[in-house]
Amino acid sequence: MAAPTSPTLKDLPKVSPTVKSELEGFSADKLKHTETVEKVVLPTKEDVQQEKTHNALLEGVEKFDSEQLKKTETQEKNRLPSPDDVQQEKTHQNLLTGVEHFNKDSMKNVTPEEKTHLPSPEEIQQEKKLQSHLDGIENFDANKLKHADTVEKNSLPTADDIKSEKTA
Repeated sequence: MAAPTSPTLKDLPKVSPTVKSELEGFSADKLKHTETVEKVVLPTKEDVQQEKTHNALLEGVEKFDSEQLKKTETQEKNRLPSPDDVQQEKTHQNLLTGVEHFNKDSMKNVTPEEKTHLPSPEEIQQEKKLQSHLDGIENFDANKLKHADTVEKNSLPTADDIKSEKTA
């Protein structure tokens, strides 16, 4: 490994003149003496116990003897289809085969007929009647109406009516 070299003057960062003058006038005698106190945080009882448990687990894994294991054989279980499943699959395959190998030449030529439903004479008559009724309402001319004054009549009871009510 090569020894570190000092940077050249042009590689050094530029410092403002005020900071530079303060640095030149610096004296270590002006500093106050202080005592350094080192603080060491000790782990708690739970932290120590947790670390011991972890280390014991790692040690157990590292020192495990694989010779203590018993030889076992894995058995793969394949479920066989039931007779219903087999029959259903055969039916499905037969349908697919029948559709794929269908002979179109054996079919007859057919021309489709479009049938239109025409309304009966009664239905036509009902619709005409409804339409004429609606036309009469829509085309009604309100100017043909005559002006009428409404007169409210209150009939007063006769003397006999008053007499009969008093006696009752």
